[in-house]
Amino acid sequence: MDGVNILKDIKVMIIDDSNMIRRSAEIFLKSSGCEVILAEDGFEAMSKIVDNQPNIIFIDIVMPRLDGYQACMLIKKNPTYQFIPVIMLSSRDGLFDKAKGRIAGSDNYLTKPFTAEGLLSIIRKYVL
Repeated sequence: MDGVNILKDIKVMIIDDSNMIRRSAEIFLKSSGCEVILAEDGFEAMSKIVDNQPNIIFIDIVMPRLDGYQACMLIKKNPTYQFIPVIMLSSRDGLFDKAKGRIAGSDNYLTKPFTAEGLLSIIRKYVL
C-alpha cells in the first residue's frame, strides 16, 4: 500500500509566521496526499480549526499576537478540539522549551528545520 493512499484523507494544519516554513511543509505533505491548511498565526488558526476540523496541528512557538503555547492551550481547553494532536514547532530544542510545550498541552515537539519524513512519521504516529 503506498503512502499517498494512506494519507489522502488526512487534514494537516500548519501554523507558522514564516512563509518558507508553511510552504515547505505544504509541499512535503501534499506530495504525500494530505490536505493542508495554512495559518500565519494563532488568531488566524482558531477560525480555520473551526472551519476545517484538522486531524493534526503543527504550530510554531514564536509568533506575533498569539504564540504557539497560548494557541495550544486554547485548542486543548476546548472540548470539541482537545483531542486533536498538537505538535509544537521550534528551532529551539532545549528541555525547557519542550517542557513548556507539554505544560501548554502539546502532544509532541518537532525541531525546525524539519524533513518530510519527520512530519510524516509524526502524522503516522498520531493519526493513523
